[in-house]
Order: sequence, then C-alpha cells, then structure tokens
Amino acid sequence: MKRPVLILFLSCSILCLRVADAGAQLWKMRRFEVSAGVGPSFFFGDIGGFSRGDNILGFKDLSFLQTRYNLNVSMKYRVLEDLNVRFSMSMANLKANDSRGSNEGRKIESSISLLEPALIGEFYFIKNKNENSYLFSRGQAGFRRFVNSLDVYAFTGFGGASYSVKGNEKLESLATEKSGFTTVIPIGAGANFIFSPDVDFGVELGGRFTFSDYLDGYTSQYSSANDVYYFLNFTFTYKMRTGSNGWPTLKKSRAGRF
Repeated sequence: MKRPVLILFLSCSILCLRVADAGAQLWKMRRFEVSAGVGPSFFFGDIGGFSRGDNILGFKDLSFLQTRYNLNVSMKYRVLEDLNVRFSMSMANLKANDSRGSNEGRKIESSISLLEPALIGEFYFIKNKNENSYLFSRGQAGFRRFVNSLDVYAFTGFGGASYSVKGNEKLESLATEKSGFTTVIPIGAGANFIFSPDVDFGVELGGRFTFSDYLDGYTSQYSSANDVYYFLNFTFTYKMRTGSNGWPTLKKSRAGRF
C-alpha cells in the first residue's frame, strides 16, 4: 500500500514542478513588444526661465503656453524577465520664449522640431504577479488586480537628436545655429498596467540630457549647462507571440489566455 502512495506523491510533485516551471517561462513566449506613446514635451534651455530667487525647484519654468507634444514608437526585446532592450524613434516639438521670468526684456522666441532615435535599456524593479499565470487575473478585482498587474521600471541608454530651429526676428538677428545633431542620454522611469497577456497600458517620464547648448538656437555667456528636454508619455504596448524559432509569430497560442 505504501508503494502506490509514494508513486502517486512523486508523480504529483513532478507535475507541480513542471507546471510551475512552465508558468515561470510564459514571458519567453512574448519576447517581442511593439509600443506607441504620445504626450507633452517640456524644454529647458537658454531662452526663457526665471531667476533662482523666484523659481522654487524650477517649477515656474513649466508653462502651458510653452508645452508642446511628442510622439514615439518602439520595438522591444525581452532579454530577461526583468530586463528589456528597446529601439525607439521619437518626434517632438519644443518651445521656448522670454515672455515670462527674468529675461522678458530680451524678447527671444524659439520653436524646435526634432527627431530622436535611441537605444534604451529598461530594468524592472517591480514585476507584476499575473503575467506568468495561466489563469492570469481571474478571481481578482479592484485594487488587488491593479497591484498584481503593475510593472515599475527605470530606464537609460543613448541616442541622438536631429533638430531644426525657427525663431522670431530677435533670434534671427543673432548669430545662432538653426539646425544640427547632438547626442542625448535618456534617463527616467515608468509604470505599466498589464491589461491582458497581450496588452499593456502605461505612463513614462524621461529626461533627455543633451551634449549641445544650441538646441533652441541660442546660448549666452551666462549659460553653465547644456539644454535639457523631457517627455511625458502615455503608452500602449502589444506583446507579440514568439515561435519556436525565437521570432514573432501570428500563430495563436493557448498559453496565457484568460
């Protein structure tokens, strides 16, 4: 009687281990991701700005009238469960003028258009608990599902910005650069809500630290740092199923359905 019980126990243990291992590897079935984002862009250059005494933590530099937009698309590859590599292409408009703050008397205004390719690494320091479950989020509701479906990550990498500048008459009268290319270092953080095994919704805030002080077409003798701009993006991500050869496939899989 003991032998059948032992065999049954060992069989159940092996089966449970195989199921657990399969669940832990579900992310490998969706290594490739396509993402798109849209949101506002913010520029911090030599045009505009407030004096330090009037500008607590730089918040007064944020102005609705100087806020523009950015669009981006990305292709991601999951190297590890908590590490993504992505190639992104962003298009953005930036705005700067002296209509407010400490430099109103200068009356310089600048509009910037840029195209930014970048190679970025994403490290997930908080991973959701639903992605590697065959049942996904069945039986969960409200706040519990939200917490168990949340990813939080930090990112950095390198890229470049090809930019062109249009200014008002005051800017045009100065000896400025009207176009160029500069290296940029993106740094930021984001969060994703895992809506389904195939779809994520998210938000991401990232700064771009440039190697140029002429992104707005102007620099002054008082400038002590290169230009910086920020993107706030609301993102949509689609996870592509990965075939046995390691490449994306359109063939449907039963794994991960809910």
